[in-house]
Amino acid sequence: MTAPPLRLQVAACSEQGTRAINEDVVLMRDNGPAWFAVLADGAGGHADGAEAARRAVGSLQAGLGDATLPWRPELLTDAVLAAHAEVREGRRAQAPMHTTVVALCLDPRRGVALWSHVGDSRLYRLRGHSIDQVTRDDTLVQGLIDAGVLTPEQATHHPHKHHLAAALGIEGELQPHTTAEQPLASGDVFLLCSDGWWASVGDAGIVASLVAADSPQAWLAAMRDAIAAQGRRDQDNYSAIAVWIVAAD
Repeated sequence: MTAPPLRLQVAACSEQGTRAINEDVVLMRDNGPAWFAVLADGAGGHADGAEAARRAVGSLQAGLGDATLPWRPELLTDAVLAAHAEVREGRRAQAPMHTTVVALCLDPRRGVALWSHVGDSRLYRLRGHSIDQVTRDDTLVQGLIDAGVLTPEQATHHPHKHHLAAALGIEGELQPHTTAEQPLASGDVFLLCSDGWWASVGDAGIVASLVAADSPQAWLAAMRDAIAAQGRRDQDNYSAIAVWIVAAD
């Protein structure tokens, strides 16, 4: 039996928090029958983080938007590496700059998804009643978790929990984390988000707000309002892109 055709419902949100500028950049675009989203978070503590994020997203927009379909994992990896080179070019011309990135490519006609990331901006997939963080943070603390030195609960309160182990713009080689093609199903939900978003909402908050939402816009608004209600004086920029996969009919 042929799988029913799929379509997308999407929304995006980017807030400055209490920081002087917003170093997050979000992008949603289509490429014919397919669609892609990119989120970048200019690394805090580095000059021109916003410029690094803009360069990365602009490069990926060109690489993915002009690509001949179907997208393949190696094409997505090459697009991320091209964004890395673009940030490095800015690093040589200006002050040091770094950024995280997470990119999601969806082809509803073929019923497949691809994603790639570098850094600690995350991609979640919610399917049925479960939430799955399908990206793994490139952070020093995540390395300590993998080594058994820290538990995930201890990592939540670690003073260096946001120190990156990899980002676009670093010196030396970079290896993006790109998945193979993954099947899409009606009812799948994706959330791309910066660390200022996921660290403030948490997995439980992501799921609870989704249950009560009737659209991607309402879902993001509920999470955004929950973050704002916390009233943190040190609230980082917080940004997210929501994607709902629904049956075309």
